[in-house]
Amino acid sequence: MALPKISVLKYKLKLPSDGRTVNFRPFLVKEEKILLLATESGEQATIVEAIKDIIKDCTDITDVDKLATFDIEFVFLQIRTKSVGESVDVTVTCPDDEETQVPVMIDLDDIQVEKSEEHSNKIKLDTNLMMEMRYPSLEQFIKSNFDFDDKNQMDQSFALIASCIDKIYSEDEVWATADCTKKEMNDFLESMNSSQFKEIEKFFETMPKLKHEIKITNPKTGVESDVVLEGLASFFA
Repeated sequence: MALPKISVLKYKLKLPSDGRTVNFRPFLVKEEKILLLATESGEQATIVEAIKDIIKDCTDITDVDKLATFDIEFVFLQIRTKSVGESVDVTVTCPDDEETQVPVMIDLDDIQVEKSEEHSNKIKLDTNLMMEMRYPSLEQFIKSNFDFDDKNQMDQSFALIASCIDKIYSEDEVWATADCTKKEMNDFLESMNSSQFKEIEKFFETMPKLKHEIKITNPKTGVESDVVLEGLASFFA
C-alpha cells in the first residue's frame, strides 16, 4: 500500500517589482538539502542557482529567470521564513571599531524591499529622447558578477547596462533594444555625455533593495550604532 502524502500549506505574496500576487509553499527536506549542498560549496554563483531552483519548485512563478534580483531575494526570504522560522541570528560587525562582532536576532517579517522616491526607470537623455530601463534579471546578475570570461570591468558594466535598456524613444519613434546588435548598443552608450551616463548609474544605485536597519551596541566601547543590512546575504543563515 502506498504511503500517504503529507499536506503542505500554501501562502501568497506580492512581488515588489510589479505587485502581482503569487502562491508559494515552504521548502521541503529535499530542497533544504539542495541549499545545504550549495552553501557548503562556498561558491556564491552555486548558491544563487540553488535559490533560483528552489523558487521554481516552491512557487507558481513561471518566469523566474526574468525576475528582478530584488524579487528573487524577497521571494526566497518569504519561503525561508515559512520553512525554518520567522527569525534569524546574524553576526554584525560594530562600525565604531570595525572589528567587534555582536550576535543579533532579526525578525524576518520586518524585512521589506525598500523603494527610493528618487528612483525611476525612465531616463531623459535630451529634450527629445527618452530611455526606459528594466531591472536586471538573476541571469544577468550572475553573468555580470561571476562570469568574468576574461572581460574587463568596463565590458561587464556595459553588457549589464545594455541588457537593462528596454527601449529608446522620442515623440515620433521607438527603438526596441531587442532589435539592436551588441555593437549598436555599445556605440549608443559610448555616445553619451557624463551627465547622461550618471542618470543610468542612478537607476542602478536607487533600485529597490532588500533592506533593514538595526541598532547595535558595542560591548567593548559602549557605543550604539545604526547598521543597515542590505541584500539576501545579510540575512542568510
